[in-house]
Amino acid sequence: MLTIHAADEVRRAWDAEPLKDGAVAVEGTRVAAVGPLAELERRFPGARVRRWPGVLGPARVHEGPLPQAPSPRERVHEVLKLGATAVLARHADSAALREAAARNDVAVLPDARSVAVLEGERADLAVFDDTGACLATVCAGRLVHRRR
Repeated sequence: MLTIHAADEVRRAWDAEPLKDGAVAVEGTRVAAVGPLAELERRFPGARVRRWPGVLGPARVHEGPLPQAPSPRERVHEVLKLGATAVLARHADSAALREAAARNDVAVLPDARSVAVLEGERADLAVFDDTGACLATVCAGRLVHRRR
């Protein structure tokens, strides 16, 4: 199913110029297109549209230790709630954490890297409000966190 994630402002990268009334079209696990919402609605008729308040951009790489929680699955979920869809291998230091990350499509990276929303690439997105709190996280095309 194709989903369009729209926001007041979309950024391909966090240091890039914002696109006002922008959107990201996601098909399966990949970004299908990035552009103005009206253009993507014309290009992908019948797509489900999710409208988010705030700023939509690339999901983060969590560079520190995973938050404490009762289980590896819950530790990974805490990272998703922060708007991250990748962690560093040195912090996913147990088989249980790596398995929990894999089950949730969270990437385990050898080193930090820059993130961007690019057509054809994995659909890892996050929405943040004006205080910097994460409102939603999309990991490999799936909505995995939504703050109510």
